[in-house]
Amino acid sequence: MAYKLLFVCLGNICRSPSAENIMKHLVNQTGLSKEIICDSAGTSSYHIGSPPDRRMSAAAKLRGIQLVGEARQFQRSDFEKFDLILAMDRENYRDILALDRSQQYKDKVKLMCDFCTRHNLKEVPDPYYGGPEGFNQVIDLLLDACEGLLNYVISQQQSVN
Repeated sequence: MAYKLLFVCLGNICRSPSAENIMKHLVNQTGLSKEIICDSAGTSSYHIGSPPDRRMSAAAKLRGIQLVGEARQFQRSDFEKFDLILAMDRENYRDILALDRSQQYKDKVKLMCDFCTRHNLKEVPDPYYGGPEGFNQVIDLLLDACEGLLNYVISQQQSVN
């Protein structure tokens, strides 16, 4: 059975679609696209149906990664659909957990930066109101976190099998 990952930020147009598409890129490179499924969502409804931010897409394209998808809002049903829910920052983490009143899914929710191996930031900063350097920093940070996450998922799958 496939391992399902959901990446979550505020609006689902910058950080979480970047993480989703970077992870898909890495998963495809390792030939695991049938074993690991990726999606993304936002805690807010601000941008439902919108494509990824063009500035974020430009930063990802510099590293050979195309951002695709359209924004959707996180749903309570996502707790059951996904094996791991990755929040980009502490505020999104709290907003996700607030929807899990029974706290039965809290072990599924993690901070994205917990999987970094080269960067020491604890949160993925929101680049929306900044310049191009912020978008580039987010892509670098997410490349690091996604590599660490992929290694984690592979080790989880191996311990199950």
